[in-house]
This record gives sequence, structure tokens and C-alpha cells, in this order.
Amino acid sequence: MGSIKAANLYRALRNVVVKGPIAVVNGREAIHLCSNDYLGLSQNSQVVKAAAMALTHVSQASSRLIAGNDPVLEELEGVLARHRRAETALVYPTGYMANLGVVTALADKKTTIFSDELNHASIIDACRLSGARVQIFRHNDPGHLEELLRRPGRTIVITEGVFSMDGDIADLRQICRIAQKRGAITIVDDAHGDFVFGPKFSGVPASFGVDVDVHVSSLSKGLGCFGGYVATSKKIRDLLINTSRQFIYTSALPDHLCAAAIAAIPISKKGHLQKQLSSNIKFLVSRLRKQGFTLGVSSSQIIPVMIGDEKKAIKFSQELLKRGVFVQAVRYPTVRKGSARLRISITAMHTKSHLETALDAFSAANGKTCLV
Repeated sequence: MGSIKAANLYRALRNVVVKGPIAVVNGREAIHLCSNDYLGLSQNSQVVKAAAMALTHVSQASSRLIAGNDPVLEELEGVLARHRRAETALVYPTGYMANLGVVTALADKKTTIFSDELNHASIIDACRLSGARVQIFRHNDPGHLEELLRRPGRTIVITEGVFSMDGDIADLRQICRIAQKRGAITIVDDAHGDFVFGPKFSGVPASFGVDVDVHVSSLSKGLGCFGGYVATSKKIRDLLINTSRQFIYTSALPDHLCAAAIAAIPISKKGHLQKQLSSNIKFLVSRLRKQGFTLGVSSSQIIPVMIGDEKKAIKFSQELLKRGVFVQAVRYPTVRKGSARLRISITAMHTKSHLETALDAFSAANGKTCLV
């Protein structure tokens, strides 16, 4: 652990109690700028009520292939399939397990996977576990992908829709065109774009008007609930049920969590929450730039304030918390060494007052640390 601490990469758990746009961090109340609850639906009274009314037991306490396949799971899968305009869907306990489950079922040592260099850790781990040959293409670079895809054989192209640490959006129009021309299976992890972007807020692929073979997503971000899912063809769903170890050998998602998601989806479709979210993003980005901060190339609610040095990132995060703003310093191995940043994530719950207070704290912390 000594070397980790010396490199300013040490991490420790904090006590965090979330109260919507506010978090109590180690007993200190602060504006919460770390949440993935982009639309605030985890706090929605209708969603909470739906979960409470369905809570007759804590869990099915079984895998779905044994005794845990409550009908509400299949009801949720039907809603999610329609949401993604897919033939069918399959729910996993988490988005992480969904990525592992899909990739390890579809790929083997005879497969070549082409993966964006900034893909999430769950995708990286899934590729490794599959035993496939992995080729990394430069971040969001369709031209480089096309060069690499000249290799013959069974191929998979996998990317995120909205990248979790940079907040930029994949060029799915070109990526999918190239993949389909080469006969590659396309997988898009759209955890951070789902319920936020696209027509009827059905995600980044829909916003580009492209078809992908497998949509992987989360219920715990834009939807504010819990769990992960895959939307795909009936043939692939059947394959996952029969070969995906991450689906077969784990307990089913509890039915009250399914009920919460079912209640949250129609609320997410109304659009007023995304409108408020968009307004908050524009306001904060504009003001941070006026203060002189260097922001990443984000086109989303994930706003990286680029710092570079790991020690400076930690110091700045600490100074912000002292001033009542909770933003985590993101460092290696989550991002490259020397590219540490503060990862701001905005939600529809934040008011202008919250954001003004946060901006004042950024200005004061900058005065203390001389970042810009």
C-alpha cells in the first residue's frame, strides 16, 4: 500500500448519505456533484411508492432458472425491449454483470474483439474473461477501427454510448457502418446515455438512428433504480439464458426493484426532467469555462474538470468539500496517469442556487490551490 499512497492513488471509503442533490459526507453536508441519478428518479415519490408496495419479501432468494423468475421480471423485460425497440430483453443484477455476461457468452478464443481504448472497466474485464483476442482502437476513431477490422474471422465491436469518465458520445453512425460492412457483431454499453438521449430517451443508438446487435445498459443511472439489462434478439437472449454464467449462477433481481423500474420508465419519457438537466449542464459548463477551468470534450451530463496531477486533484477535491461541494477526484487506473480530473455529474435535481453555490466554491478552492 505504501507505493499506492506515494503515487497519490490511495482510496478510502467515506460515509456518504445521499439526500437528492445534497450528500452528507463524513458528517459534512455538501452539494452532491457525484451522482449518476441524472433525472432524480431515485427520489421520485411514485417510484418509491411502487417499490414499497411491491415489498412483500426482501428477495426471491434464488436464481431465475431455479425459483427466482417472478413474473414482474418478464414484465420489466417487455417494457425495456419496447424502450430499446428490440425483440426482447434480459435483466441482470447489475450493469457490470450484464457486460460480463454478454461478452463471455458471445466471444471465445476464436473471436477477435475490437474495443474502444476508453471503454469501461466492466468491458475490459469481460474481454479478458472471454479468452478472445482483443484489439484496441483509438478512442472514438472510426478510421482506426476500419483499419483494424480488415482481419478476417468472427469479430465483435464494442463501445460505450456515453463514455463514463470523459462524457463524450461515441460516433455510432460511423462505427456501426464500419462494423456492419465487415459483418461484426455490435455491442453498445449505453449506461450513461439511456433515458437521457435519443428519441423518447431510448439512448444514444436511437439518437443516431443506427441498429446494434446488443444494447447493454443500467437501471441505476438515468432511471435512478437498480440493476442492469441487455436488449437484443430472441436468439441471443436464449443463448445468454443457457450459457451466461453471470445470469445462471446468481440470484434474481428482487421484484420490488423491478416494480420501481417499471414505475420510473414512463416518468422518464415525459421529457421535462431531461429539459431541466440540459439547462443545468449548459449553465454550469459556461460558468466553469468563464472561470478559466479546462473541461474535457464532454457532450453530456458528465463534465470532467481536467487537472492532470493526481495530488492536485485530491487537494482540489478536499478544498471543495470544505466549502460544501462534493466532487470526487478521479485518478489512475480509472483514467490514464497524469490525466486526473474532477468528474462532475449534473442532475435534474440541482437548482440554480445549488449550481451558483458550487461555482463560488470552485472559485474559492482555485484561489487556495492556484489551479488556473
